[in-house]
Amino acid sequence: SNPVTDANALQGIKLICTYLPQAVADGTNMKARDMMAYAEFLAGMAFNSASLGYVHAMAHQLGAFYNAAHGVCNAVLLPVVQEYNSKYVPELFIDIAHAMGFIEVGQDKVKAVEVVLKSIRQLSETVGIPKNIKALGAKPEDFSTLADNAMKDACGFTNPHQPTKEEVVELFRKAYEQE
Repeated sequence: SNPVTDANALQGIKLICTYLPQAVADGTNMKARDMMAYAEFLAGMAFNSASLGYVHAMAHQLGAFYNAAHGVCNAVLLPVVQEYNSKYVPELFIDIAHAMGFIEVGQDKVKAVEVVLKSIRQLSETVGIPKNIKALGAKPEDFSTLADNAMKDACGFTNPHQPTKEEVVELFRKAYEQE
């Protein structure tokens, strides 16, 4: 990432947290939908320069294997993979927490990680995202194959930390069991 991609990503996060629940609750709310289109644009600008990470690398496999919507796969995997990433780059969660409106975390990395992960899960629940990959049809016996494929996905190479195959299998397991 770089300062431009970070600024675009953080502004996109701010807009999504504000407008996604409104757009889902009322599809005729044109301001919310316009702001979501802008958030999507900003996110695209960010990831086209900085690339993605293991959320997408794993989501590609789930979507292809179980014919599940890519955005839903990403949303279900996001808190699990971000919890993993937070062990390696907790400082990044401070800016994310601030973009989500949690200024009170200050520079406390632990608190920032906690509020970001909780907020992601709450937002997903608010907009009707399934709680786990079990709801998408995932089966534990497929996790090894899914992990092998995710580790070959180009998106994974820009993850903040490169997981082992065992760690990717464990991420799928956590995404399967999360409630």
